[in-house]
Amino acid sequence: MTAETEGSLDGHPPPAGVALDEDTSAAGVALDEDAPPAPGTPLRDREQQVLDRIARARRRRPVVREERITLAHGSGGKATQTLIQAVFLEAFRNPRLAPLEDGATLTLDGARTAFTTDAFVVSPLFFPGGDIGDLAVNGTVNDLAMCGARPAYLSAGFILEEGFPVADLRRIAASMAAAAAAAGVEIVTGDTKVVERGKADGCYVTTAGVGVLERPVELSVARARPGDAVVVSGPIGEHGAAIMLARGDFGIEAPIASDTAPLHGITAALLDALPPGGVRALRDATRGGIATILNEVAVASGVCVVAEEEALPVRSEVTGVCELLGIDPLYVACEGRFVAVVDGECAERAVEVLRGHPLGAGAAVIGTVRDDPPGLVLLRTAFGGTRIVDLLVGDPLPRIC
Repeated sequence: MTAETEGSLDGHPPPAGVALDEDTSAAGVALDEDAPPAPGTPLRDREQQVLDRIARARRRRPVVREERITLAHGSGGKATQTLIQAVFLEAFRNPRLAPLEDGATLTLDGARTAFTTDAFVVSPLFFPGGDIGDLAVNGTVNDLAMCGARPAYLSAGFILEEGFPVADLRRIAASMAAAAAAAGVEIVTGDTKVVERGKADGCYVTTAGVGVLERPVELSVARARPGDAVVVSGPIGEHGAAIMLARGDFGIEAPIASDTAPLHGITAALLDALPPGGVRALRDATRGGIATILNEVAVASGVCVVAEEEALPVRSEVTGVCELLGIDPLYVACEGRFVAVVDGECAERAVEVLRGHPLGAGAAVIGTVRDDPPGLVLLRTAFGGTRIVDLLVGDPLPRIC
């Protein structure tokens, strides 16, 4: 389920909000505290009231209202962000963690490094285009790449269920070894734990990664500014769609494979081609899809991101699957695509560089950054309207990575 509130920028009045539960609107606003605009209120006043309600909701201190963890807390959307801010950031707060980037940048004895960690619980373990093994390696490599680093070393931890086939474990290990070799990294340490039958789901993998920052770059979703361009490196939604079909729950067949791939080569090419400061931010579009990334940019930088629906690169097979299942491709995960926020004057060059790389053939400018209304993502639809794109609510695709 996605949270999308229609805006009135297409000339139609916006509704007060899409109710997601008994006391929360699509913007996360408590309905009993913020009444909808009164009938007869002028259109622009109603627009401003909606924007004011969203701003008030976002200023509130995050609170986890559930007493137990739900699948939505792992979706990468609104529930995940609330959990991170209200529990983990509250407990571990420090200047290096606070930006909540894909990894931390550290200085050790004068050397600038990047450090990241990840966990993988994808189901099924084997799917078209990959498996949990190469997904774990590529995902960790990509988090380092989004920091502007050259990945160097990884760790790998395995949580295995009693009765898990050794042949499958060998297959996963071989896949990880091949992915590490292809990415030019080494797996240098690890751990293994086994739990009783029925206490896990075959195999979970945890990783950590260390990379070297060889360029004087400072990348952050908080660095976007009006006039910047938003670029995506290729067609979106392929990994999430591949996982959906691999589960066999819907009786749908389509030639879709995961796009899992290491991205440090293509990000390095982009960073080297653009002038210093030309790249503001890099984010790989995993859980929550590109909609989550665009919201993170808008909120962290205090800007408005305007995306163009007709500019979004989505393969027809992915579009077809998403339409059948009622899922917006904006929220479907990728594992081999990233979003770059670049200086608007560098947008054409950025796309040229990305399209010159094997992993960037479908790169496109999908939107721009402007100053108002701050903290929001707007999508100009193919029908000429405009709507607000909020963070994902719920989890229509659990365990996709």
